[in-house]
Amino acid sequence: MIQDPPLLTIRRNFERPSAEAVAALSGVPTGNLVDAMNGRGAVHHRIKPVAGGPAGSVGFCGVAVTCYCGPDDNLALFAAVEIARPGDVIIAATDAYEGSAVMGDLLLGMAKNRGVIAFVTDGLVRDLDGIDRVGMPTFCRGVSPNSPVRNGPGTVGLPVTLGGVSVDSGDMLAGDRDGVVVVPRGRIEAVTQALVRVRAAEEALEAKVHDGLEIPDFVRDLLASDRVQSLD
Repeated sequence: MIQDPPLLTIRRNFERPSAEAVAALSGVPTGNLVDAMNGRGAVHHRIKPVAGGPAGSVGFCGVAVTCYCGPDDNLALFAAVEIARPGDVIIAATDAYEGSAVMGDLLLGMAKNRGVIAFVTDGLVRDLDGIDRVGMPTFCRGVSPNSPVRNGPGTVGLPVTLGGVSVDSGDMLAGDRDGVVVVPRGRIEAVTQALVRVRAAEEALEAKVHDGLEIPDFVRDLLASDRVQSLD
């Protein structure tokens, strides 16, 4: 017989990246971060911003604090707010539940009071007018006024899967209008180094496009090679 789990299982102490590591990735477009990780790292495309700052900004970069709420419950989310530090991003996994919202404006306001800079969930949120007033980047699958319960069980600070990507507390999270990208803690240094190459290539190509580039040279060379068969 399976025993009932505790209402909450919490890991408060986890390794965090340095402030310098966070600063190095701050402001980097999510597309560049993905390119620095060989084209992967973004959560499911349906997880998109519904609110941002006063000027409509939804960009963020911070340290993940994970919680698993499960479907139709948000008890673990309250505990995640309690352990969060300034600059953190709270991640709430719900198994992509769409029957009720996991976050509303009041709890989001409490998180902001703790110094949390963004909220990401694979579930739904509610109270959009209030969320706009809170002014915190909020990413989710959708919106519903339905309310969850607070019964548990849930976990806080432990690994979760959100939007098809594994996330652990202490990983780096970045978001913008394109979506959310997870940079695993163990890859932060390598990603930061790879960004030098990615950004240089991006800037060089952008300059060529601005100057009128129509077709890149590598595409012209390919089309003129014996690797392409023309039927007419």
